[in-house]
Amino acid sequence: MTHAAPDPRKTLDPDRVAEWLACHPDFFVGREGLLQQLKVPHPETRGATSLLERLVHDLRARAEQAEWRLEQLLESARFNEGQYRRTRALVLALLEAEDNDALGQALATQLSEHFHTPAVALWCPASLTDAEPHPPQAPRQVLDDHAGQRLAALLDGRPSRCTRLTPTDWKRLLPHVPAPAKAGSCAMARLTLGEPLGYLVLASPDPDHFRASMDTLFTDYVGEVVARLLVRMAPASS
Repeated sequence: MTHAAPDPRKTLDPDRVAEWLACHPDFFVGREGLLQQLKVPHPETRGATSLLERLVHDLRARAEQAEWRLEQLLESARFNEGQYRRTRALVLALLEAEDNDALGQALATQLSEHFHTPAVALWCPASLTDAEPHPPQAPRQVLDDHAGQRLAALLDGRPSRCTRLTPTDWKRLLPHVPAPAKAGSCAMARLTLGEPLGYLVLASPDPDHFRASMDTLFTDYVGEVVARLLVRMAPASS
């Protein structure tokens, strides 16, 4: 009485087979016909496909993923280059300002045209404006106790912050720009360089333009540049 040969699919442990093949990657060398007979699940449709077709499909998917990642990197590089060029133009325009009023106007113009920031206020204490022959021109404002207390409250002990701006606060902190009917948003920074020099407020009627989750690296940088220029211009106005 003869016994049927055992079915290898039932006697061989799939995990051990996989482990053995991983240790013998050259097993299919000279056995290309066996590769063509292997069937694997199709990744997109029901049924099976040849191993070679599956490999082609996987390689194509990997190539598409790599192409997508490359495009993302290129897009990020283009954005960073554009941001650098806009920031460079902003700083150069600020350096060319001849006085504090020109500084504030250059700040407002550059931020509006290149950074989609329609409203700017530069609050400076009276000590920086008393010696000037004319009252400050917008977007510069003279910092009084009332405005200073509200700005400090909005910053909540932080050097800079992005937050919502109610119509009431907008009218108080950006009096030279019509207030939106509903809440807007702003990024603000305290200007200091050895001593308090005021506050910088960048605002938008869009409540989501400056979100609380956004970092303030750009606002901090602009504030540092403005603070140094205010100190540099102070002797000429005294």
